[in-house]
Amino acid sequence: MDNPLCRALQIAFPLIQAPMAGVSTPELAAAVSNAGALGSISLGAATPAQAYAMLERLRQLTAAPINVNLFCHAPPQRNAERERAWLERFAPLFAQYGAPPPPALTEIYPTFDAGSPLLEPILEAAPAAVSFHFGLPEQRVIDRLKKQGILTLASATSVEEARQIAAAGIDFVVAQGFEAGGHRGIFDPEQADAQMNTRTLVQTIRNQCDLPVIAAGGIMDGSDIAAMMKLGAAGVQLGTAFLLCPESAANAAWRAALKSDAAQETEMTAAISGRPSRCLSNAFCRTTRDVSRDAIPDYPLAYSLGKALAAAAATQGEHGFGAQWAGQGAPRAREIAAAELVNTLIAEYRAAQ
Repeated sequence: MDNPLCRALQIAFPLIQAPMAGVSTPELAAAVSNAGALGSISLGAATPAQAYAMLERLRQLTAAPINVNLFCHAPPQRNAERERAWLERFAPLFAQYGAPPPPALTEIYPTFDAGSPLLEPILEAAPAAVSFHFGLPEQRVIDRLKKQGILTLASATSVEEARQIAAAGIDFVVAQGFEAGGHRGIFDPEQADAQMNTRTLVQTIRNQCDLPVIAAGGIMDGSDIAAMMKLGAAGVQLGTAFLLCPESAANAAWRAALKSDAAQETEMTAAISGRPSRCLSNAFCRTTRDVSRDAIPDYPLAYSLGKALAAAAATQGEHGFGAQWAGQGAPRAREIAAAELVNTLIAEYRAAQ
């Protein structure tokens, strides 16, 4: 297609498979890229060793363009009393599942910045694109990536965030609508969330910002893609649509939930990780609906407890405490191979023209 994203990346179709930390694998990303779209992996939850391994595996699987995603969240503000209360709140559940709670909350995912040990491996690997979530790194990091010829993208949940992205010289803005699954890309979770749906956010950013826009959130088939492209989007990003692909790392319980009536209901929660995220309405969501936002430790401190609780419960056969991220389009997810899904989406898009 003669399209800004296709021209910039030399891809056949302006579709990005969302990075989805913990779910996207080199196999998934390579299958999507080899089919003519843009596959993605996330290094936001990766150690340097894991990052090297994923980048090397990608090099083995494909020579096509790949996107590497990074988390640029503000470092957590420690609050000993709040953290102690959070641990105490969940102590009975840990006892119920026969495991001790963590002795303390820990910063399991450091932010990506100029001092990150991931910067040099990424520059060495030189992926076609690098995308940012939760904010932006320092300008000198962006400049180094762009100097290497790497295309840059960043998530925005509001026009103000899109303006900051444009001011930093980022190439494309990913407009993340409120219906999207997983973590909201909001820069400052203490600020009010505009909660715009994808359609409205894409149109508003296009009207008030000069950057080309990638639409993300609730996009599940080719007719959805066609609708976003008619609004003027330069491309689309799909995450939930790829969760049931065999190449994704979604576990058996997550897959079963997506194929059941549980997929009909999602909700936004900050209790699992410390940042607002859209999740299947599971046991973790139900047990924390009465929690005030002020009681939840910052991301990723809360996530260190969330992961420990999910692991403890899973040993007893309870999988409802996992971070089962999914967008509102979850009931429409298809269980087919990633390359087949890309080809199907392209065919549906063409039929919708």
